[in-house]
Order: sequence, then C-alpha cells, then structure tokens
Amino acid sequence: MIAKAGSLVGRTRSVLDRVAPATRLNPLTIKQWQRFKSIRRGYWSAIGLGIALLLSAGAELLVNSRALVVSYQGDWYFPTYGDYIPGRTFGLDYDYETNYRELKRMFSASSAGDWVLMPPVPYDAFENDLEAGVYPPYAPSVASRHFLGTDTTGRDVVARLVYGFRLAFTFAAILLGCNFVIGIAIGCAMGFWGGAFDLLFQRVIEILNNVPFLYVIMIVASVIVPGFWTLMAVMVFFGWTGMTWYMRTSTYKEKSREYVLAARALGASSKRQVASHIIPNTISVIVTFIPFSIASGITALTAIDYLGFGLPPPTPSWGELLSQGTRHLESPWIGGSVVVAMVLVLLMVTYVGEAVREAFDPKQFTYYE
Repeated sequence: MIAKAGSLVGRTRSVLDRVAPATRLNPLTIKQWQRFKSIRRGYWSAIGLGIALLLSAGAELLVNSRALVVSYQGDWYFPTYGDYIPGRTFGLDYDYETNYRELKRMFSASSAGDWVLMPPVPYDAFENDLEAGVYPPYAPSVASRHFLGTDTTGRDVVARLVYGFRLAFTFAAILLGCNFVIGIAIGCAMGFWGGAFDLLFQRVIEILNNVPFLYVIMIVASVIVPGFWTLMAVMVFFGWTGMTWYMRTSTYKEKSREYVLAARALGASSKRQVASHIIPNTISVIVTFIPFSIASGITALTAIDYLGFGLPPPTPSWGELLSQGTRHLESPWIGGSVVVAMVLVLLMVTYVGEAVREAFDPKQFTYYE
C-alpha cells in the first residue's frame, strides 16, 4: 500500500514538473518586469494611464446626458447603452428622447416615489446647454455641474475632454498598429533579402520622407471633409517609414548571428527564420517605440485639429478645444483645461516609454528616480 502511494506521488510530481515550465514566466521576462517596476515614475505613470484608459472606455457611465437608472411607476429603465426612450414613456408630452435632467427635477418635485440616477457629469460631448439671456462660454460651476465650464457653443468642457481623449488614444493606437505592421514587414524584408529590393524601398522611403505631410492634409481637406479613416489612411501612408529603418538595421544585424545561420543550415525557410528567430530577438526595439509612437499619434491628431484640417465638427477633439481657447483668452478654462490634460497624458506616456526602454535595454544602467 505504501509502495503504491509512493508511486502515485512520484507520477504526480512528474506531471507537475512537465506542466510547470509551460506556465512559468521566462526568467528574462521576470527580470525585465522587475526592472520596469523599479523605475517608479514609469511604473506609476503606467498605472495612472491604465486607470485613465479604463475610465474613458466606460465614459458613458461617468459623463453622459442619459440617465444610468430610471425608476418610474415600479418599472426600471437603463437608458445609457440602450435605444432612446421617448418622453411619453415617463408621462411627458413629447415623443423625442427624454431630457433626463428635467425628468430628475420633475421627479424630485413630486412625491410619487419615482427617481432618476444621473452620471457625475450629466452632459454629453455634443449637447448645447444654453442659458436664457447669457451667451456662452460659461464659467465653471458646481451648481450647474459644468465643473470645467463650457466652450463657445455651450458644450461641457469635461465631456469634450473625456471623449476627445478616448478618440485621440484610439486613433493613436490604430495608427501605431498599422505603422508597425507595415514597417516591421517591409523593414524585415529589406534587411533579410537586401539587394535590389532593399535599394528600391530605400528610394521609396526617401521620396515619402521628402513629401510635406501637412500640405497633403491641406489638399485632402480642400477636396473632401476629412473623417477618422481618411486621416488614418493619409497618416499611415506617410508614417510607416520610421519603424522600417529600425527594423531594417536590426534585421541586418540579427541575420548574421549564429542562431540564424544554424537555422538556415538546418533547412529553415526564410519565413521561419524571420518569424521564429529574427523578429522575436528584435522585440526590444518594437516595444521601446510603442509609448513614443502613441504620444506622437496623439500630438499629430491634436495639431491637425487645431489647424482646422482634422476631424469635422462637432467631433470632440482636443485640438478643436485648444483652438477655441486661443481665440477666447478671456475664458481661460477652455484652453487651460486641455493644456493640463495634454501635459499630464503626454508626461505619463513619456515616463512609461523611458521605463520600457530602460527595462528592455540591458546596456543601459541609468537610474530613474
């Protein structure tokens, strides 16, 4: 009996020994993560940026003109992510979407037991909240729940900032993905094959780098109203060249190393050499440039919107808010709020980039406090 139990324990340990290595993190990955955590400003910036992204992803629960919950005559309604609910549903005399702020005031004045739960900022990014006899912009006010005031058309600045941040970060992330996919593919091909292919794309990249990007945007904006995907296409067309040069150089260096030569001698195809050996060993180059590319995408979209060649109104945009702020210096809450938001976000992204670069570069020993 004891022998059988010992045999069972031995087999169990053997199975665990085979499973554990598959689930255990690579020691190098653990070391890189510990190095990243040791850079405190980059680590806490990553946490802050993650919280900001999480809150912006659920922005409708925090900044929205629709109610979170409505309790009316014993029935419960959740308008935030659903279809619009006409006013007649709640006993009002119109068929268009319910004004939930007015509904809340009406329920509060009555004693029927009905109630409305609104988000902390009860305005959306497109709504004009105008006061009789007073022209916008309106100064910040806790009573009206315009915590950072309104812009020149009466739209809430907090709502424009939050939804503008989500739009800008989404734009930068998609731009990053497209530029990296194209740049990594072409850069690896240039470095791996070289020859005429390399020379051809060197000339193509030189031509694209010498085309004035802003003039192209101005020409496109004069022909059509630029939308999200139009701007994306133009910026991807000119933006993939930066990563291409770095990947070309890294591929040239990696393809001459012993492990790639050994794989080629064993009969590995070109695709396998690049995908399984070269790209994984250039991952530090790719990861290092991600935060800085995100920052560059945000600033590029903001600059284009500021100049008036970006996303059409009334799309929430930091550049459009900044443009309003420079035109209305007597309302400092407009320009000041977007400047503070941009500085905070870009600082956090930059600190994360510094920490990532330090963590993935064993040759650097600089200590960031």
